[in-house]
Amino acid sequence: MDQILLIIGASIFGLLGTAHLIYTFFTDKFSSLDPSVADAMKGTSPKLTRQTTMWRAWIGFNASHSLGAMFFAAIYIPLTLHHFDVVRGSLWFSLLPVVLSVCYLALAKLYWFKIPFVGIFTALICFALSAFLINT
Repeated sequence: MDQILLIIGASIFGLLGTAHLIYTFFTDKFSSLDPSVADAMKGTSPKLTRQTTMWRAWIGFNASHSLGAMFFAAIYIPLTLHHFDVVRGSLWFSLLPVVLSVCYLALAKLYWFKIPFVGIFTALICFALSAFLINT
């Protein structure tokens, strides 16, 4: 059961990350309802550098965020399927998904919306139960 819960939690992260990447590049779901916001973002740079615009940075941040969730799933799913002894034998590998989920959950609560919050909360429950089963 510990192995299955870990795979389910990692799969949730992978699905959320993949959906986020698709929404970033192939839909307008992350565009503002007010078109002037996107126009303003496309017309100004951050104070850090003039080598990009706020719009390009926004797209890049969304894409890298997606890739992080997808990468996490791409590591933990095969690790859990083929080398579960590594996870079971390491407090670090058994608790890292819990820690990561708590961080993402806080971000979801503070800055995002209901769907990622519910998905991340569900993954956190899976990871926490898995870690409990592994470490007791």
